[in-house]
Amino acid sequence: MSRPSELTTTERRAFLRHVGSLATLGAGAPLALNLAALGNVAAQVPGSDYKALVCVFLAGGNDSFNTVLATDGAPWAAYVATRKQAPTPIALRSVGTAPNGTAAAGTPDRLGGVLGLTSVTPGGPGLALHPLLAGLAQRYNTSRKLALVANVGPLLAPTTKAQATASNTVGVLPPKLYSHNDQQSVWQAMSPEGASKGWGGRLADAVVGAGGVNSQAMFTAISLSGSSIWLNGDIVRPYMVGTGGVVRIGSGSRLFGSTAAFTAMREVMGTSRGGHVLEADHAAVVKRSVDAEALLATAVQPAGTAPWGTPANNYSQSTDPLLQYTSASSPGTLRGNSLARQLQMVARLIAARSTLGMRRQVFFVQLGGFDTHDQQNGRHADLMAQLDQALAYFDTTLLSLGVAPQVTTFTASDFGRTFTSNGDGTDHGWGSHQFVLGGAVNGGALYGAWPSLSQRNPTSNKFDASPDQLGNGVLLPTTSVDQYAATLARWFGASDTQIATLLPNLARFDPASRNLGFLS
Repeated sequence: MSRPSELTTTERRAFLRHVGSLATLGAGAPLALNLAALGNVAAQVPGSDYKALVCVFLAGGNDSFNTVLATDGAPWAAYVATRKQAPTPIALRSVGTAPNGTAAAGTPDRLGGVLGLTSVTPGGPGLALHPLLAGLAQRYNTSRKLALVANVGPLLAPTTKAQATASNTVGVLPPKLYSHNDQQSVWQAMSPEGASKGWGGRLADAVVGAGGVNSQAMFTAISLSGSSIWLNGDIVRPYMVGTGGVVRIGSGSRLFGSTAAFTAMREVMGTSRGGHVLEADHAAVVKRSVDAEALLATAVQPAGTAPWGTPANNYSQSTDPLLQYTSASSPGTLRGNSLARQLQMVARLIAARSTLGMRRQVFFVQLGGFDTHDQQNGRHADLMAQLDQALAYFDTTLLSLGVAPQVTTFTASDFGRTFTSNGDGTDHGWGSHQFVLGGAVNGGALYGAWPSLSQRNPTSNKFDASPDQLGNGVLLPTTSVDQYAATLARWFGASDTQIATLLPNLARFDPASRNLGFLS
């Protein structure tokens, strides 16, 4: 990352030309435009770079046992024996099993066998993906831009099974395990519900904060799924947009069909009439929001534009074939994919990076419905179909934009789920497997320690004979969220000192394991 004092003569002249052009904005120019213009200076200096992290949060707790599977003899036998419980067995079929078109929709028989993976590093466990993750399997096996990270979860320090099952686990286990709200917050902010800053926002603070490459531009951290603690920093704050585009006040430059009314509304909402600090702050926020909307509305191209959309009259996201998936619960039916819609907007924003003056960005998208306590077969299959279609679409779009090596997409979830079945689904767990996708990913490989799996202990009736499993087969994480985040942060541009501040628990882990190696 170059500072102005380190630029070449040509770069320095370009930098100064752009700085000089800011004078034409004047002191009264909108704050958002000034900030974006300052960032644009950095973005247009020859040789400047761009990187983005995209967090795909699988809300509800994804069942990673049915997402990534070990197909070797003993692990597969334990998996099938444990997940065949009546009345609705949830064990998937082995590699090579043909789909049964007469079986009920969404059932393992209807889906056919899991998809075998070929790793670049031989000697590890035989692995496979859910039958509906064909796009991700291709990116693991062929294009080698998908990596698997095994058994990730919140940890305060490396934790043994003896420590996790001791009578006193205060200060040993992360707080409020198995709680949705708290574990979503722990994954995103390293602290339970009530945290105010996430590691994505704080990473953006470290890399693009005051004096950094984006000069605090408000488009550094963008959420496509409402408020996200992951994007909150000290300097950086999340900017929220909808899948259909920028959230507007009024209709473009009109209010009730009148440009005069819109202008008057902006004046009233963006001006402080009194001296109260809250009133002044509110007016400033509104003014920045309106200015930001005006800038984004011109910078971001329409959704029905190639490569992120299918050009057509009366364009609709719900009917765009690029944003549809084939339903597992209703075979042959195409449905709109909410995750693909979010990622389409991310792609449109990335395409506008130079206009917005961005060199580093973090994005948050979310797919819900993973709390599969019941009806897991059909529900989880549908979610896998949506995840696969959306990530394949996003990867293809980034390739078309020429930025695939500059964007890294990774998954996260509240927690994994139980190895055991409750007869129709699964319950809350702890560790889970994650995907990392992108042109900079050292793909086609597994990172972290693959867990061993145990069958039921006939004496205790528990599924905890493995050192990696607790009680009903819940995974005890062997890779911490801190290690996962640190690897992403280092690629994004954070220094070791910044990472140590960002992730204080990381100091308790072996230095050799703080970078998991899945990114170039």
